[in-house]
This record gives sequence, C-alpha cells and structure tokens, in this order.
Amino acid sequence: MKPKLEDPTRRGTQAIERAIAVLRAFERSVTLSPTEVAQRLHLSVSTAHRIVRALHTAGMLGQDPVTERYHLGITTATLGRLALERLGATTMLPELEALRDLTGEAVNLGVRIGDEVAVLLQVPSRQPLRYEQEPGQRNPIHVCAMGKALLAFGDPRVVMEEPFARYTDTTITTRAGLEAELDRIRARGTAINFEERVPGVRAVAVPVHDGHGNVLAALAIQGPAVRLGDDRLPELTARLVATAQRLSSGHDLHPAPPVHASPTHASHASASGS
Repeated sequence: MKPKLEDPTRRGTQAIERAIAVLRAFERSVTLSPTEVAQRLHLSVSTAHRIVRALHTAGMLGQDPVTERYHLGITTATLGRLALERLGATTMLPELEALRDLTGEAVNLGVRIGDEVAVLLQVPSRQPLRYEQEPGQRNPIHVCAMGKALLAFGDPRVVMEEPFARYTDTTITTRAGLEAELDRIRARGTAINFEERVPGVRAVAVPVHDGHGNVLAALAIQGPAVRLGDDRLPELTARLVATAQRLSSGHDLHPAPPVHASPTHASHASASGS
C-alpha cells in the first residue's frame, strides 16, 4: 500500500497559520529570539528559525544587529498604519486630542477582538502622573471600561470560563456579576472601571456607533483614581459622550470581523485601566 501523501493545500495553510502565530507572538514581547518563539508556540527551533528568517526577509520582522533578537519590522508598521487609515481611525485622532486637552487625561479608542479589547488609538495625558496604553495593546474585556461598554451596548456574549481572571479585589469574576454590571451600565449610559485591573487606575467609557446604531468601538478617558474622583465624573462623562456622538456621526470606523482572541497578555506600558 502506498503511503498517504500530505495534502499540499493543508501544508500551505499550516505554513501561513504558523507565520501569523509568529507575528502575533510579538504582541506580548518587544523582542524575541527564534528559540523563545519556538518555546511560546511549541515549534521546533529549526521551524521557528526558518519562519522568522522568512518574515525578516519580507520586512515583517527586523533584527537588532548587536543582540540578534527580532522585533516587528517596518513593513508590519506600514501595514498597521494603512489598516488604521482604511478603518478611518486616524481621522478620529483630532477629536481624541481635543478631548485630552479639555480633560487633561489620557484618551483611548478600542475595538473588541474576541474576549479582549485592542487599543487602536491612544492620546497620552500631559500630566506627570499618568497611565498609558500603547496602540495594539490588548486588555481582558471584563476588567476595562471600554470592554464593559462594548459588552453592554453591543454583543454581551463572552466565551471566557468562570471564574474570570482576577487582577484586583474589585475584579468581576463571575458571569452573573458581569451581567449585573452590564445592566447598571445600560441604565447609567457609561461604563466605569474603578481599579478592576490596576490599583489606582480609574476610567470611564462610552460606545461609538455607526450610522445604523451598531457599536463599532469604545472611547475612554483614563487616569489616576486620585484625579478621576466621583466629583469629576459628570464633567468627564459629558465631554466623553459629546465626543463619541461626533465620532459616531462621522461613520468612518468600520467594524473588524470577529476573531477569537489569543491568551491575554500583560501590558508593557506604565499601567492600564481603560
């Protein structure tokens, strides 16, 4: 009996899937060696090295000439920037900057990817004490204001298993607790994160809609809890809602297709809370 030949279509698909997985490994680390890539993705070192070299040749990965470690390359950066422009996100930047200038706090725009929220745009605060999230960073959907706004006013379903990951004493870890919180957000109109992932960080978020009322993204103001007290929430919320309404009227941002998220990773920024 002749041995069964491997399906070349499947072989080609597997190569693409592995290359994508290698690129996504750099979401969690600024630099990686082929050995580290192999360990994270459960690949042989030779396979990881071959994929990394191919991505490097294509400009998707760059390499430090001294350490010989790899990082995301100029081609990846260019494609990412073009993707943001095609989505219409970069046209929203002036509104985010204006909101930052009015409130003095950091402003983020994020979208849902599976059970995570990916930061598309971030305008940092000019305050000495601040909390930042770099574009591309992902946060668990149940512990950030943007995530809860996306759940409350969009699709409320999550695939996370209970108990949800706990980060602080105020983290919601049950489905019943999350559903109750979403009911409160719908009644209030805004989502609030009060030290649910990082102690000392508070955020408030609202949804951004398209012309048909669909939730496309979430807009958030975040900062130290000492500055975002209950006394400031009405003012911050009013400015946030006004900005979200202007963004929604532009109808620029197009929804991304649903994608199951990779495991949540830790922030490489100062801290995160929106």
